[in-house]
Amino acid sequence: MGVNASVLAIDAGNSKTDVALIGADGTVLSTARGGGFQPPAVGVEAAVDVLGAAVDRALELSGESGRSGRPFSPVAHVSACLANADLPVEEEELAATLRARGWGATVEVRNDTFAILRAGVDEPRGVAVVCGAGINCVGMVPDGRTARFPAIGRISGDWGGGAGLAEEAMWFAARAEDGRGEPTELVRTLPGHFGLGSMYALIEALHLGRVEFERRHELAPVLFATAAAGDPVAGALVDRLAEEVVAMASVALGRLDLLDEEAPVVLGGSVLAARHPQLDARISELLAVRAPKAELRVVTQPPVLGAALLGLDHTGAAAAVHERLRAQYG
Repeated sequence: MGVNASVLAIDAGNSKTDVALIGADGTVLSTARGGGFQPPAVGVEAAVDVLGAAVDRALELSGESGRSGRPFSPVAHVSACLANADLPVEEEELAATLRARGWGATVEVRNDTFAILRAGVDEPRGVAVVCGAGINCVGMVPDGRTARFPAIGRISGDWGGGAGLAEEAMWFAARAEDGRGEPTELVRTLPGHFGLGSMYALIEALHLGRVEFERRHELAPVLFATAAAGDPVAGALVDRLAEEVVAMASVALGRLDLLDEEAPVVLGGSVLAARHPQLDARISELLAVRAPKAELRVVTQPPVLGAALLGLDHTGAAAAVHERLRAQYG
């Protein structure tokens, strides 16, 4: 390209897309943000069109013009880390679609959890557990081997994530209110978040659409606050999430033969990045038993950095190029 671009990095989640155009020397040439990437809702082509709008904007800001102006030469490599690319077959299908757009000479699509992992490690080696709306875990080592889970939900054995925690909390609270379950302060704190006086009122409001069902994820912080106040039912749910995080991390470390080595375990996503004391302490305690050499860290860099670093890994860029890129993201 006229701007000597090497990598087009894309990090696309359900709610937003970040794009960065990276020069061969690791310089960030331009960035852009777009809408969420939701192929299950709108179809693959329409979802990729959303990516395309952000790519066009990044190209325009770098001095190129995208689809709307003069032709441009493709970058050396497109590194796209995408939500809803949960299985290798989906990554392959999405890579073919992106390849057809002509943005890069080569294209690699990964699940977006890989971007969080790579953003949090100095080399492509380690494991990441991400807990936001859902929960996922991936691992990688420099020789190209990876560890991953389908992470599609309960049908693939998953438990946790903000939405899952909220539903579990509501289950216990509903049963506590009507007498089927043990008492818990969740019967008061969950409906109180929406200004309602009972779990029955909250159930009715969600069922009839007076409270949008998608807002149930707002109850995850309420669960953690209730646990912090000493409620045993809420506390047990927080402890179970810690167990799930450690189970995923330790299994992934084992698959990559990293259990007996010092290896990073990166935590990301809104639930884990919130640094809830009880959750953090329990994760540390359990991981010390199952993977005593693991090094816990919470990623603070944006995932698009991880997508860009994966792109530089693919092109064989020197360590100094990686360092220059990372320095620009603080």
